Amino acid sequence: MITRSAPGVHTGNQQTVSDSWQMQLANCVTQPEELLEILGLDPSFLPAAISASKTFAMRIPRSYIARMEYSNPNDPLLKQVLPLEQELREVAGFGIDPLGEKDKNPTEGVIHKYHGRLLLITSGACAVNCRFCFRRHFPYQDNQLSGRHLEEALNYIKNDDSIREVILSGGDPLAASDRRLQQLTEALADIPHVKVLRIHSRLPIVLPDRVTDDMLDWLGSTRLKTVIVLHCNHANEINGNVRAAIARLKQTGATVLNQAVLLRNVNDSVDALVELSETLFDAGAMPYYLHLLDKVQGAAHFDISRESAQDLVRGMMQRCSGYLVPKLVQEIAGKTSKTIIPLSE
Repeated sequence: MITRSAPGVHTGNQQTVSDSWQMQLANCVTQPEELLEILGLDPSFLPAAISASKTFAMRIPRSYIARMEYSNPNDPLLKQVLPLEQELREVAGFGIDPLGEKDKNPTEGVIHKYHGRLLLITSGACAVNCRFCFRRHFPYQDNQLSGRHLEEALNYIKNDDSIREVILSGGDPLAASDRRLQQLTEALADIPHVKVLRIHSRLPIVLPDRVTDDMLDWLGSTRLKTVIVLHCNHANEINGNVRAAIARLKQTGATVLNQAVLLRNVNDSVDALVELSETLFDAGAMPYYLHLLDKVQGAAHFDISRESAQDLVRGMMQRCSGYLVPKLVQEIAGKTSKTIIPLSE
């Protein structure tokens, strides 16, 4: 066991964490009372946090909490994970399946929306329950990718030679064990027309100890071209441990990208977005997509207008080299690809 104290956190807020990522995952903070106590926050937040967490559970790794500023209710990391009363309000235009995935779910654990690639729901678990998650209402219990369902999913891929890329998603695919991920990767590599393995994960950001030697072994030994798409929304999420995890991922030969979501009162300023891109690049990850919020029920308070998003990206272009400006995109149900938002209309 090791004791770590976090920069920016009150010196009394120390935590003991295990070297094992699995133990850290099991030891996440799941009760609003404990979160408020750790961060010295006003107890008035508690009733709403308890109510909102009943409809979508709170789950936060302690190492992620340690990056938050003590006694600051406006901390940009806290705002991504603290349940709020606004989540309980029904807002027109926000639903439980904002991307129309129910209609693109041909067999358990498979989402096939776009030509040439599909997504496997590799795990229904996450290390952190982000309050804006577009799959917060997803029926994971009906999409368990194991046993017969895994065999059916692999056969689906084998029978469609247009599929060149398989995306591991969830939940978070890296919440699964390395043994299971290695077996799945080897099975995909045995399908000749599959060329690219893409992994969408937030774990290297919120729980960087997940990047283990065992993970690097299977990730670096596949014949498939590998792409890791991280999900980081604010520069404060990137500390020394995250930098080390990204560096280790890159040592396998993987391409490391980042996709972020525009979130009101989290990263909705040019300063925040420029700092995010510059910090990502310095850590070894390329800015890739900047998403407009998926209109999922419970997340309307994070929403930013399309016009405001365009203004923000135009502001980034004035201050950043082009390779640091992510594509502004929106995912619209029924479309054949993500929609790139033009900056002049």
